[in-house]
Amino acid sequence: MSKILTRSEVSTESTWNLEDIFATREAWEEERKSIEKDISSVTRYEGKLGEGAGVLLACLEAQEKLQGRLQRMGAYSYLHQSGDSINPENQMNASKARDVSSAVSSALSFVRSEILSLPDGTIEAYIEEEPELKVFERSLKLLLESKPHRLSPETEKVLASFGDVLGAPYRIYERSKLADMTFSSAENGRGEEVPVSFALYENKYVESADTDLRRNSFKAFSETLYKYRNTFAEAYGTEVKRQIIESRLRGYDSVTEMLLTPQQVTTEMYNNILDIIQEELAPHMRKYAALKKRVLGLSEMTFADLKAPLDPDFSPGISFEEAGELIKEALSILGPEYGEIVADSFSKRWIDYADNAGKRTGAFCMSIPDVHSYILISWSGNMRGAFTLAHEVGHAGHLMLAGKYQRLINARPSLYFIEAPSTMNELLLADHLIQRSSDPRMRRWVISQLLGTYFHNFVTHLLEGELQRQVYGLAMNDEPITAVKLCELKGKILSAFWGEDVIIDDNASLTWMRQPHYYMSLYPYTYAAGLTASTAVAEKIRNEGQPAVDRWLEVLKAGGSQSPLELMKLAGVDMSQPDPIRSAVRYVGELIDELESLY
Repeated sequence: MSKILTRSEVSTESTWNLEDIFATREAWEEERKSIEKDISSVTRYEGKLGEGAGVLLACLEAQEKLQGRLQRMGAYSYLHQSGDSINPENQMNASKARDVSSAVSSALSFVRSEILSLPDGTIEAYIEEEPELKVFERSLKLLLESKPHRLSPETEKVLASFGDVLGAPYRIYERSKLADMTFSSAENGRGEEVPVSFALYENKYVESADTDLRRNSFKAFSETLYKYRNTFAEAYGTEVKRQIIESRLRGYDSVTEMLLTPQQVTTEMYNNILDIIQEELAPHMRKYAALKKRVLGLSEMTFADLKAPLDPDFSPGISFEEAGELIKEALSILGPEYGEIVADSFSKRWIDYADNAGKRTGAFCMSIPDVHSYILISWSGNMRGAFTLAHEVGHAGHLMLAGKYQRLINARPSLYFIEAPSTMNELLLADHLIQRSSDPRMRRWVISQLLGTYFHNFVTHLLEGELQRQVYGLAMNDEPITAVKLCELKGKILSAFWGEDVIIDDNASLTWMRQPHYYMSLYPYTYAAGLTASTAVAEKIRNEGQPAVDRWLEVLKAGGSQSPLELMKLAGVDMSQPDPIRSAVRYVGELIDELESLY
């Protein structure tokens, strides 16, 4: 049976080079201590923000500088721990970084409180008086809008000082998943025993052409999840309770309203994504499941079979290096400036693609001020991995362009928009693959890969969003969130979506345990929102060519300087209406219809 490697056993080339952030751990430790000392560079303005526009400007600039340093310091420890959470030094340094972050957050909480305590019209007058405050205008106006929900300065400071403690539920989830969980081996179709881990199952076995391996590994994977169900439910339930308490303290009508407010998204926009896609996409996806069952000759379609490849004999493996070249080709349409970011991602070790024990599961991109982006993925050697990699490169390109053209305060957009640039890259990769071949078999294979993108965002993450919506509804009525309740909700949501076409068993009901997104505010549904927007923009690029590309690049460079609706309108999409959502769902249906005709 093959062995799961430790971090020290994987090749250096397959790991990221974190020396671009700090040359040594000693340099990181020195900066960590220096940041603690330099908190006074901001706190010296405490009690003085009413003295004039110049004082406010100096304070905001000092705060922005300190927060940039804090992000770099925190990123270094977080990325080390993401690559190897088992390492005790990584655990210790991550804890140190969180302590500094909490200290900074508590000390700097006065900035927001003092701004909100200024007489009405003061900030507007300051901006008129001091032109350099213009860059902070958007963030200041958003802050002023939160005034009805702000607590006393003393209370805000106490809450900020508890930042590390309040973030414990997510860390408990991650630590249990990465450091504590062990899985039984599983038998493949040749009677061989293979190891099972979170990363191996999620990145490899779930899409295996071997039905025995697919189902047996899912069973082994779920058996371990089941043992941890009460621990995970307690962690998530605590996170939800924390959010409920905060929403009530701040006077919001619901926790959903509180979480949507910073996204600059209305409840109607949020519900449109969840309601329309679930209702109108379900018939298409059931048809897709039935097609897989027929083509693969399965006697029954189980939850473990949903990601099985339709044409395993035409599913060539792809190396990380080959995927890099393919992605560079596909994204060349976005021009040289964007292309340089893509090329550097692969040539300068910005990507960690090793597969080792203790590594964080899934994939993510972290963009660091005045450094560059880093991408984590566990390479599985298949085209689905290439699409995931293109997705994360999309985050890197977006946030690095935003960081180049915007100040730190305006660099990061709303969560509602954040997944549009990443899913756009997956669509561009699919277009590139189709364009370079006239083989019908290649076309149906690419359509299958593209449907993987829609499945991931319009099904997996969307149904996470539906669970989140229902959980918040129960919690607002003070109903306890237990493992039994979460399994019951997840099972019903999956059954409602898939109907009688897919067998939803107790193991499928445990899938609420597999994603960390529940701890990231209202994040799950935004994958579908982003893909809806990118589907519309990709269509414009196909039809209009360069003008649509140019608009898209302007959107990327705008970062968070505009609201998500404004950003999408700049790209030519009106997400305040349900039309783009319905159009995207119809497009998925057309893909499935074409795929069925090709079989």
